[in-house]
Amino acid sequence: MDYDGDADFDRVPPSFDRVKTAARNVETQGFNPGLIVLLVVGGLIMLFLVGNYALYVYAQKTLPPKKKKPISKKKMKKERLKQGVSAPGE
Repeated sequence: MDYDGDADFDRVPPSFDRVKTAARNVETQGFNPGLIVLLVVGGLIMLFLVGNYALYVYAQKTLPPKKKKPISKKKMKKERLKQGVSAPGE
């Protein structure tokens, strides 16, 4: 049994040899499709969030403040009695 340790490492099976040559010959062919999808979806989400914020700020500036519900006379009388102020007409 002749065993030459370094000689075995020089011989590479043909299947691995093809992988090495294919890896060396790879050229950049543009963006990865997954990256394009990620950028488009991320851009749409950012556009949605920024648009909602802009609409919120615009609405805060232009819409009139909410009107409060009118308090009934009965509740008003109770509140005045709690505070110790006599209700008018009593």
